[in-house]
Amino acid sequence: MVSPSARKKAVKALMRDHGYSERRGCELAGVSRTGFRRTPSRRPDEDALTQRIRDIAARHKRYGYRMVATILRREGWQVNIKRVHRIWKQLGLSLPGKRPRRQRRGRTVEIVHRAEHKNHVWTYDFVEDRTENGGKLRMLVVLDEYTRQCLQIRVERSITAEKVVDTLNWLFLLKGVPEHIRSDNGPEFIAAAVCDWLADAGCKTIFIKPGSPWENPFIESFNRTLRSECLNREIFTSVREAQQVVETWRGEYNEFRPHSSLGYLTPAQFTSSDGSSSSFRFHLKCKDKDKSKNKGKVKTLTF
Repeated sequence: MVSPSARKKAVKALMRDHGYSERRGCELAGVSRTGFRRTPSRRPDEDALTQRIRDIAARHKRYGYRMVATILRREGWQVNIKRVHRIWKQLGLSLPGKRPRRQRRGRTVEIVHRAEHKNHVWTYDFVEDRTENGGKLRMLVVLDEYTRQCLQIRVERSITAEKVVDTLNWLFLLKGVPEHIRSDNGPEFIAAAVCDWLADAGCKTIFIKPGSPWENPFIESFNRTLRSECLNREIFTSVREAQQVVETWRGEYNEFRPHSSLGYLTPAQFTSSDGSSSSFRFHLKCKDKDKSKNKGKVKTLTF
């Protein structure tokens, strides 16, 4: 697709280099004469907005223009998504396209015990990384599937079943006991010490099928975000440094980072939006084929 500015440049080149008239040049370039003569007006806050977008993009290199637009509106800027996208392209900030994934064939697997409210289903998993000298780092990640809030990221050289119980015990005291907790079949999760302790605490376990990470999509998505926005951008010299950096990023994820599946709210905003139940509503414009019947209407979805 050729932009209007490029079409105007084409008309000017036809008139200057080939002697075409304005009328003929506009016909060949596919632009109206009115549009060709119009001088675009520059808004008074354009420079300040451009600089702010540049600053946010420099601080959060993995954020796209939709997330940046949400942050700007949160700060009080009166901008729409199209204006942010236009400036985003002018600055050359577009992220590289995602590599297409191989499509998995077969029937779609329904998520067992999908979370319906806060503290309904938690999920936990391990993420591994290395320090600068090659030392191993192991991270225990605990997530609330409904609010998408990251409850804990414990960073150690090694994490045993006893440390898993210690982490969960602290979270249960702080956040309350969830009804279910989902995990894969790692040795720390299926250990008798962990399973017996969860049963005594009144929390039921949900183990996904071996080799089926798509049955635990929320923690897998979070782990990908953690690696992309934090681990791949940092070089850790020690366990202590890793603990501080990861904990800072966890606070940013919960309190600052817009979440697309939550309507670009942060997990903290979503959690406090409607009390403990956190019922969440947002509006979508109707996109039905018959626009005349649905003009001006919106659909309200409740999650």
